[in-house]
Amino acid sequence: MSPAELEAAIRAVGAERYHDKHPFHRLLHGGRLTKGQVQAWALNRYCYQAAVPRKDAALMARTHDRELRRGWVRRLLDHDGYGGEEGGIERWLVLTDALGLDRAYVVSREGALPATRFAVEAYVGFVRERTLLEAVASSLTELFAPAIHRERIAGMLESYDFVGERAMQYFRRRLDQADRDADFALDYVKRNARTPQEQAAAIAAVRFKCDVLWAQLDALHHAYVTPGLIPPGAFRPEGT
Repeated sequence: MSPAELEAAIRAVGAERYHDKHPFHRLLHGGRLTKGQVQAWALNRYCYQAAVPRKDAALMARTHDRELRRGWVRRLLDHDGYGGEEGGIERWLVLTDALGLDRAYVVSREGALPATRFAVEAYVGFVRERTLLEAVASSLTELFAPAIHRERIAGMLESYDFVGERAMQYFRRRLDQADRDADFALDYVKRNARTPQEQAAAIAAVRFKCDVLWAQLDALHHAYVTPGLIPPGAFRPEGT
């Protein structure tokens, strides 16, 4: 494949498999979840947010390419924060604060679903253990993220009176960051995936990442929507 054909194949994965199509997200963005269900989503998603810098640090530790590290370190700083910049993890905790969740409980991840933790650690392990090309390619779900962020901001602000503008700052900030990060990673993949085998591996890495995101929503839907089977020890919304 040419680089343009490779990009088209990667984008086709997102068109078919990205988690914006999951029923749970349609409920979330359409205002059809209870506050307790939104709390469960935000609490579980924190596990993923908190793992992103670990994943990025693992990737950087593997490469001798200084330019790749220089470009990639922005992701880690965007999430952890630096100087006067609070960072994405802190902005996510502002959201969970606004939803009435105890911050220490969220950070502990004690109430997260087992499937959430397994999916997140599978992603960190993938980046640590697979080829550097696959590790970079697995981040390319960010190509599809700005659209879901815009949909989430509009849908949640319109539908939920317990969500205010400040709680949406994580998503507003990612509108620009995700485009920048995706452009950098896509350029790397297009330049370095030269053989058919390398290109197939890059596409498969994007599929894997879509599966990681989808699996987390499957677990949320199963526990908090239908059939409503919340595992022992997991977060229970008030009244359940």
